[in-house]
Amino acid sequence: MIYTILLISIFFLVLSIIAAVYRLIKGPSIPDKVQALDAIGINLIAVVAIISVMLRTTAFFEVILLIGILSFIGTIAFARYLERGVVIEHKRSK
Repeated sequence: MIYTILLISIFFLVLSIIAAVYRLIKGPSIPDKVQALDAIGINLIAVVAIISVMLRTTAFFEVILLIGILSFIGTIAFARYLERGVVIEHKRSK
């Protein structure tokens, strides 16, 4: 019973990822694309966590943390780029 529920939840998460990829490609503005990219990262974390539960292993915890950290850094970089026009500012001394 639990296995079936987990499979159904993976199915809906995959549908959500497909919708977010569509928004990433066809998004009307850059903030919409950034939000779609963040949603894809969150849904990937959920899929990996469900697969970890289905396989009854803790081996995927590092993968979940890595996806979360990379998704966070990517979101911050895009937000900084939208705000300032550059991701990393170089201070030049004269």
